Amino acid sequence: MHSRDEDVIAIHRVIESQQMAFNTNDADLLAEPWRERSWGVGVTGAETAGRSGVREAGKTLLAGPLADQYATYEPGEVEFLADDVAIVHVYARAVTASGRPIDVDHTMIALYVLVREGGRWLIVARQNTLVQR
Repeated sequence: MHSRDEDVIAIHRVIESQQMAFNTNDADLLAEPWRERSWGVGVTGAETAGRSGVREAGKTLLAGPLADQYATYEPGEVEFLADDVAIVHVYARAVTASGRPIDVDHTMIALYVLVREGGRWLIVARQNTLVQR
C-alpha cells in the first residue's frame, strides 16, 4: 500500500518528466509516462491519442515551433478521485534556456488525469489552456 505522500511525490515526478521532455525537446521522454490508451488536447486544440500519438506530436512540435521554448511546470494540489485515480492542475511559466522567468505569471494551465497501473502513475488525459492576459 502506498501512502498519499508517496503518491503525490510520484505524480510530481511524472510532471517533472514532462517539463524535462519539453525543455530538452525529447519526444520519447514526453511520451514515456503516458498510458497506451490516453488522450490529450494541446493549447491549439490539437488532439492526440495514445502514447504513440503523444510521441509523434512531440517529434513535430519539439523539433519545430517549440524547439526554442522553455518552461517551468508547477503542479497544484493533487486531488485523488479514487485510490488509483488523481487529477492535478499544472501551471506553466515561460523561462529562458537558463531557467530565468520571462513571465511574472503562468502562461498555461494544464489539467492532468493520472491512473496508477502496474505500480506506477501514468497520464491518461491532459488538457492544456493558454492563459489570456
